[in-house]
Amino acid sequence: MGEFVNLTVSDGIGTIRLDRPKMNALNVQVQEEIRAAALEATANDDVRAVVIYGGERVFAAGADIKEMADMSYADMVKRSGPLQSSLSAVAAIPKPTVAAVTGYALGGGCELALCADYRIAADDAKLGQPEILLGIIPGAGGTQRLSRLIGPSKAKDLIYTGRFVDAAESLAIGLVDKVVPAAEVYDAAVAWAGQFAGGAALALRAAKEAIDSGLGVDLSTGLEIERQQFAALFATEDRAIGMKSFVENGPGKAEFKGI
Repeated sequence: MGEFVNLTVSDGIGTIRLDRPKMNALNVQVQEEIRAAALEATANDDVRAVVIYGGERVFAAGADIKEMADMSYADMVKRSGPLQSSLSAVAAIPKPTVAAVTGYALGGGCELALCADYRIAADDAKLGQPEILLGIIPGAGGTQRLSRLIGPSKAKDLIYTGRFVDAAESLAIGLVDKVVPAAEVYDAAVAWAGQFAGGAALALRAAKEAIDSGLGVDLSTGLEIERQQFAALFATEDRAIGMKSFVENGPGKAEFKGI
């Protein structure tokens, strides 16, 4: 259990909860606690899907600028790797993940949301990568994950200007996947994650690995990644359960074991 970031588990859903008042600023301690929570969610077999949540007021308003302001080039050369990898630990969770975005998701907060598979935002949420206004660029995956998600030209617009994007525009450009009233964000995220609580865990893992790994390679290599993941699932008990259930009862009725 971290001081500012914790993982709680209920009905197969793990919630990685940020709680560093007032704005969930991502200082070094928070970064490392995010990493620890992500690794715990990965290792815990009771966790079948993950919600990343900053609370009712704010998702995460970005890095702790007061902490960063006094850092030298040499300091950041040492810190930039752990900074990136702390959030990448969330992206690497081999289970479905959803960011429940309330209030602000800016800078490192937006980069954290980008690490999720799916993003649900409050109708009054604001997202963005305002690092350029500080004389720097996103350093925890923003230039790479954002451009892959919404395309390079839209990513450049957001990163070059540093402007905040409201929920409607975020939905229109694909930065978020669903917009709901602010009071419903967490419940909507849990509902999305809940679809997978009784799912075929190894097949979900394979699907995520095939998609994520395939994004960084050519089509031929991506197809080979898919082929290997597909074939490997024929060694799982869930595959046998799923196919037997389909033949006998039709689709969507299998009771998977996650093995």
